[in-house]
Amino acid sequence: MKALKRIILIIMVFLSVVGLVALPFLFAIVQNWTEVRHLLQVVDLVEENYIEPVNSGRLVEGAAKGIVEALDDPYSVYMDSKTFKHLQEQISGAFGGVGIQVAVKDKHITVIAPIKGTPAYRAGIKAGDVIAKINGEDALDMDIERAVQLLRGKPGTTVKITVVRKNESKPLEFTLTREIINVPSVDGKLLPDLPVAYISISMFNEHTGDELVKVLNDLKTEGDYKGIILDLRDNPGGELTAAVKVADQFIGKGPVVTIRDRKGVVQVEESDAGKLNLPLVVLVNGNSASASEIVAGAIQDYQAGVLVGTRTFGKGVVQTIYPIDNTTGLKLTTSKYFTPKGRDIHKKGITPDIVVEQPENGEDLQLAKAKEIIRAKLY
Repeated sequence: MKALKRIILIIMVFLSVVGLVALPFLFAIVQNWTEVRHLLQVVDLVEENYIEPVNSGRLVEGAAKGIVEALDDPYSVYMDSKTFKHLQEQISGAFGGVGIQVAVKDKHITVIAPIKGTPAYRAGIKAGDVIAKINGEDALDMDIERAVQLLRGKPGTTVKITVVRKNESKPLEFTLTREIINVPSVDGKLLPDLPVAYISISMFNEHTGDELVKVLNDLKTEGDYKGIILDLRDNPGGELTAAVKVADQFIGKGPVVTIRDRKGVVQVEESDAGKLNLPLVVLVNGNSASASEIVAGAIQDYQAGVLVGTRTFGKGVVQTIYPIDNTTGLKLTTSKYFTPKGRDIHKKGITPDIVVEQPENGEDLQLAKAKEIIRAKLY
């Protein structure tokens, strides 16, 4: 059976790549040989009898996806090369591109904002510009994945972008040279009506902890703030180590999070003694997940700040990334995490100290409540 030899070879390669992690997979094959034999028969039948020639690599990749999907875990996924590369870019916070944040608005690829200091920013591309063409390809009905794919590329290469701008009679054309783009995950400003630093964290990547320190220090040069509002709303999470570094700024010495795997092995991530002794309000909502909840949970357990908003998402599990042949990867749920007081928030979320519902349109009531709390602490 040709398929048998091929699958055995793949298993051997798989084991050589992921090592001891794959031993349970090997034991499962031995213990469930009947089911494995069924899989091999299916592969063989498809290769021999399907109406069109079949790429065996595609079949194997489909089988790998199926194995992970059988776990019925939304957070575990086999990643093809495209997905794996995208994840690596998210974690590193850097990629080759021109520095445009885009979204689909009214069925058009629209610039949300150019990132400061990037080719797009220097060239004068503005928020609200509608991208009409990318390298001559019509973008008016293009999906966002295709647009991002065309905009990104090897640093030093060029991309030609045509945009339609409100109040401009003709489309505008820009030829931009791609650079390494470092996507900031932390943004901050001083509030005009209070001596308070407003800090927004959009996600947690490997630079977030250092970015937070830099933003806080930069704001100190602009004014002497006396309190902090930390906005974690709509933050889907990210790197665990980044969450620990952020929490470290606010809670002082002690455990930030406890991680436990199925074998009972416990890992405790701790912060050091230094912290910012300032009134703190943390904004959260139903889209604050994972690393955001680690930070929010630690701050709440230590009573280092007041949580305002709505119940968080409730993702209390940790994924480990296993690279496979350097182009694809496996993201697998391997542990659960608990807050410093031992709370399991998985599928439960964190209830804020003060619940404030936010209407879809209108004033930001959650931010208004945060200001009210800070004001009461300052005056």
